[in-house]
Amino acid sequence: MSRKDYDEIRIENLEFFANHGVYPEETRLGQKFVVSLVMYTDTRRAGQTDDLAASTNYGEVSCFIVEYMKAHTCKLIEAAAEQLAAALLHRYPLLAGVTLELKKPWAPVGLPLEAVSVRITRFWHTAYIALGSNLGDKKAYLDGAVAALDALADCSVEQVSSYLVTAPYGGVEQDDFLNACLRLRTLLTPQELLDRMHEIEQAAHRERLVHWGPRTLDLDLLLYDDEVFETETLIVPHVEMHLRDFVLRPMAEIAPNLRHPILKKTMTELQREAAKGV
Repeated sequence: MSRKDYDEIRIENLEFFANHGVYPEETRLGQKFVVSLVMYTDTRRAGQTDDLAASTNYGEVSCFIVEYMKAHTCKLIEAAAEQLAAALLHRYPLLAGVTLELKKPWAPVGLPLEAVSVRITRFWHTAYIALGSNLGDKKAYLDGAVAALDALADCSVEQVSSYLVTAPYGGVEQDDFLNACLRLRTLLTPQELLDRMHEIEQAAHRERLVHWGPRTLDLDLLLYDDEVFETETLIVPHVEMHLRDFVLRPMAEIAPNLRHPILKKTMTELQREAAKGV
């Protein structure tokens, strides 16, 4: 879902005094900052019940912003905005995303100006990742990968499929694989997530010696929200996921009605077709 699909709660021009800045006098003396915040959420239940517990308390959020910005000092307002946005999304579970503008009215540039500001939008995203291993203690490698992904900053594993024993794919003679898929909630971009996945593979002593060859751990980013994109290092959706029964079976288990963003078919439909060789 994009920001247009959510309701908005807004906090406009919240002023506070804090000690962010590059120059020593900024961190020593402090200066005024101004935050404006849009919180993307669903206000329907709160609107129907008139119950504060069904909403995100903007007064509490305002106090949290001031306390957080006073306690966490950064040199750059870009870093301060990034950290504050992540802190808000972690703290308030009803928020799907935020647009945050951090203004610095007294920016020391030696010229007349009203303010310098940084404005960012950050959302939680849903990613689906395939896991595989066919060397050593396969279950231990998959268990370790799940734990490592869940331990990543700005990530949370929400569901893991059953582990599935499958024949090797790609025509290289080797041992059977243990495969699975999981759903991940994340603030990371696709490239950031891919980089973290590669680090987890390396920690499991993954060696890329033979294409489709044996490996201690293989992690593939299958889907990222309903996005479709291609870079030099990453294609989403994964180009062969709709052909791989060992991917579609666990995907049909944890997300049976999820539709492929290009093929427009559910995981269950794709798995049935793959099983029939369609």
